[in-house]
Amino acid sequence: METKTFSVKGMTCNHCVMAVTRALKGVSGVSEARVDLAKGEATVTYDPATASTAMMKEAVEDAGYAMAV
Repeated sequence: METKTFSVKGMTCNHCVMAVTRALKGVSGVSEARVDLAKGEATVTYDPATASTAMMKEAVEDAGYAMAV
């Protein structure tokens, strides 16, 4: 397992936090996602053999937010 923190742009409320969390947890191989609204960050624990940062970025963007990888 690997843990990385990414910058997430476009979040303004707790609903946004839930949407980004749900998007990240929906990626196969992601075991944990913690999203911090105040910092504009998402810390993700994932299996790099199954999940890629590109997959996570795409999931977050599909939810309507921007994630820097």
